[in-house]
Amino acid sequence: MDNRFKHMPADYICPFCLVVKGEEDEENKLVQSKQQDIIYKDDYVTALIATLWWPNNKGHVIIIPNKHYENIFDLPIEIAARIHKVSQQISFALKACYECDGISTRQHNEPGGSQDVWHYHLHVYPRYFNDNLYFTNGDLSTPRERSEYAEKLRTWLDANMSMS
Repeated sequence: MDNRFKHMPADYICPFCLVVKGEEDEENKLVQSKQQDIIYKDDYVTALIATLWWPNNKGHVIIIPNKHYENIFDLPIEIAARIHKVSQQISFALKACYECDGISTRQHNEPGGSQDVWHYHLHVYPRYFNDNLYFTNGDLSTPRERSEYAEKLRTWLDANMSMS
């Protein structure tokens, strides 16, 4: 990748890479996500319930490539296509499980684009009329709060997802 698009510090320990490897941090200093948050995983991508929740959009999903790519400028098109294929299935699951009114996806790149984790990731939000997603701030959720959402989505995906 062209160095103009690199912003990850040299000593960066990637929390998403640790999640993919199955590592957890009991003190929540580095890895807030837990293995129980994962709702889908294949050879290329992992989808999990996000730890940061917006008040009216709880249980949103993050989809990450299993291999470390810093941002969209680094991401191979084949992996981007896989992420978006999975995002479509996640969207169907959110509609079915959360009975939401719509779906939004969000993805940030570089400091000027509000990227704060130096591993490409796509957010998939359940949306509701007048939910004020863009006018509220997120707060950390607990593993217990996330488990109910993860179980619903995992069950739906296991029964309905066809990702060949």
